[in-house]
Amino acid sequence: MSPVHPDLPSSPDTPPVLLLGHHLKQLRLPTVLREYEKVARECARDGVDHPRYLLRLIELELLDRERRVTERRIREARFPAVKSLDTFDFTAIPSLNKMLVLDLARSEFITRRENIIALGNSGTGKTHVALGLGLAACQKGCSTLFITAHSLSSQLMEARDEKRLMKLQAQLQNVKLLIIDELGYVPLSQVGAELLFEVFSQRYERGSTMVTSNLPFEEWPSVFQSERLTGALLDRLTHHVHILELNGDSYRLKHSASRKRATVEADQNKASADS
Repeated sequence: MSPVHPDLPSSPDTPPVLLLGHHLKQLRLPTVLREYEKVARECARDGVDHPRYLLRLIELELLDRERRVTERRIREARFPAVKSLDTFDFTAIPSLNKMLVLDLARSEFITRRENIIALGNSGTGKTHVALGLGLAACQKGCSTLFITAHSLSSQLMEARDEKRLMKLQAQLQNVKLLIIDELGYVPLSQVGAELLFEVFSQRYERGSTMVTSNLPFEEWPSVFQSERLTGALLDRLTHHVHILELNGDSYRLKHSASRKRATVEADQNKASADS
């Protein structure tokens, strides 16, 4: 006798389709519920036996579940925009080691708890590369969090004032890949710098951290306002590290100029055609 949920009429006359739909919802198999009739027709047409019919359904459910989990992981990463490395123009930044970036996109560095530091002047694509590597990590099943250095520092100070600092630190420590963007764009307060240093220290050899900065290492003391703190930070951060150098003309300005030229040329061609 089939188990019937109390909310479902327990009658011999209850249609099997209704019972099946109810049970699939209870088991949280939405893809099987959505696809079982269509797949049944296809299998009947192709002469597929029952085990293979069930296999097709379960494979569809697993693929759909994996997609939903990945989408949730991407949402939880809090990316300001979803960008992949496929859309990054490596030819615009010759100093960037493309093969190294593509190797890092396999996310094996996360398993090894290694770090990444991306250095370069403003507009050269550091954030795009960070977003691309973060997206790849999510797709590989790694929990990821993206945040600017200034925002993280502010959140840490706020958490300290509200007596929930340890909870936030634990959350940051448990993320497989923490991406800290724009280190050096905004000076940090002494307290904010010390709290940010604690995050790096707590993640040392426990998780992977990626940092993007427009400043060379010798200028980092101006951000942390302490030679001692900066030295200790770099000692931990660079122990197991991959350094990406993005030097050259602004990637954004170059593309902006290209778009303007294309617009001007289009307007000129239109004017010529109208004359």
